[in-house]
Amino acid sequence: MLSISEIKHLSEEFETKTPQEIIKWAVDTFWPQIALSSSFQTHSMPLLHMASQIRRDILIFFLDTGYHFWDTLIFRERIASEWHLNVLDLYRDTRWDVFARDHTRTLPLEDPNLCCFIHKVQPMQKALKDMKAWINGIRRDQTQVRARAQILELQPDRLLKVNPLLNWTEADVKRYAEENNLPPHPLLPVAWEPSPGELL
Repeated sequence: MLSISEIKHLSEEFETKTPQEIIKWAVDTFWPQIALSSSFQTHSMPLLHMASQIRRDILIFFLDTGYHFWDTLIFRERIASEWHLNVLDLYRDTRWDVFARDHTRTLPLEDPNLCCFIHKVQPMQKALKDMKAWINGIRRDQTQVRARAQILELQPDRLLKVNPLLNWTEADVKRYAEENNLPPHPLLPVAWEPSPGELL
């Protein structure tokens, strides 16, 4: 395991590296206990593409919350098939099934935090428990909280969160997608995926 000081040093060093260099380092360092998460939205495609070029069989987690548009699920199947991706769909714990079915439409509005915990947080925590590193696509330009993020972030459970696109902007994402002819989400120009709290 890397020490806290080593992680801090590497994170600072990676500020001048390309996303591909960061991904390759992470894969080389932590394979096979490394995974990537993706929503398969348009802004997620560059990271998926980069990772698949570096290691085709890298494990990719997709949270199937039960609230996705059908278009998203079909798109996820299409990309996984065409790019030969190693995608694992994550679902809520079956112990929540009766409760979730009974509150499918009301839970997102009445208790969005619980809804998110059931459909996103808990399944992801369970999937990551045997991993040493987790690659995701957050960017500093997305929120004020993410603006303070680091490229390498050690979690309380010792999982290393790797953010290779942290310094990218929306323009960088668009440019990469155009240069590599990446397929857009079928719901463009309204290419967004509501969280459970946003779906009525």
